[in-house]
Amino acid sequence: MKEFIFSVLQFLAQLGYFGIALGLMIEIIPSEFVLAYGGYMIAQGQFNYPAAIIAGVIGGTIAQLFLYWAGYYGGRPFLKKYGKYILIKEKHIDIAEQWFQKYGAGVIFSARFIPVVRHAISIPAGIAKMSIARFILYTVAAVLPWTILFLYLGHVLGKNWTHIKEYAHAYTLPILIAALVIAAIYFLIKKTKKTT
Repeated sequence: MKEFIFSVLQFLAQLGYFGIALGLMIEIIPSEFVLAYGGYMIAQGQFNYPAAIIAGVIGGTIAQLFLYWAGYYGGRPFLKKYGKYILIKEKHIDIAEQWFQKYGAGVIFSARFIPVVRHAISIPAGIAKMSIARFILYTVAAVLPWTILFLYLGHVLGKNWTHIKEYAHAYTLPILIAALVIAAIYFLIKKTKKTT
């Protein structure tokens, strides 16, 4: 498996910045590895930060747009039939849909940092016909810090970029907590507005 991941990453690196975007769009391997390897390429002097960040944000956003459109145009029946091919199970859709119905559009931002619903949350947004401009805004707001973090960690780790999962935990936990706090404030403000 490690050899497969490494060969895919080497292929993507040959495509330059487009390779970063493509790797995140199709997500054959987790985004953390794609971005960490991109950071390693920065350390090697083959990529530069600003362009890699832009490529990462574009790729990560387009990946979520695919899921949004799948929900928008195909709905639940399409996803029940084909979701397994994009590694999204029905239970993931159920959880994401419950979150979206309970907390509204703001969950699009906070859920990006939570495993299980990270990708699935885009689907109920599409099913609910959420404004695409709003969807993109919340998605970019979450994809940007994620991209910067993993590119940075890959750069710092250098040749040890393969240990990204171990090193990332110390950073992703505070980000998750911060995202939940922001989400809680958003939901509290929304609830207050409804009652007034």
